[in-house]
Amino acid sequence: MLRETPNLKHRAILATIYGLGLRKSELSGLLLGDVETERGQVRIRMAKGNKDRMLRLPPSPAKLRVSYRAAYQPQYWLFERQSGEKYSNSSVQAILRRAVRVSEVNPFCTVHTLRHSYATHLLEAGTSLRHIQVLLGHASSPTTEIYTHVSTFEK
Repeated sequence: MLRETPNLKHRAILATIYGLGLRKSELSGLLLGDVETERGQVRIRMAKGNKDRMLRLPPSPAKLRVSYRAAYQPQYWLFERQSGEKYSNSSVQAILRRAVRVSEVNPFCTVHTLRHSYATHLLEAGTSLRHIQVLLGHASSPTTEIYTHVSTFEK
């Protein structure tokens, strides 16, 4: 799906959602200062439940992040509209819908599907449910345990 997304900013948005397991609102609320490249961390502020959390910045889309920031030079928000405003949740969803249509992946895919995929792939790679719970910002473990039903991984 990312390869089929020609717009650099849109590709960076989708890669960030998947690479960090973000909700739409968390992506939209990212400030430039929330990404601490030197420390390899991203701060998620006031997420669901009004909690902050720190995430590890994934190394894989590093070139994409550098290319995006050089091309668009955001001033305040990590992902800004041409007007300088942050992206709305509906705009982020529209970006994904366009990418789904062009790439012909599952037509029922949503932004939250990327978050589920992130968690499922972590689980399949052997990450503990407790660690995934912290990364996703879930208050209770039963919420995270949903991913055990999705995963095809068996120990």
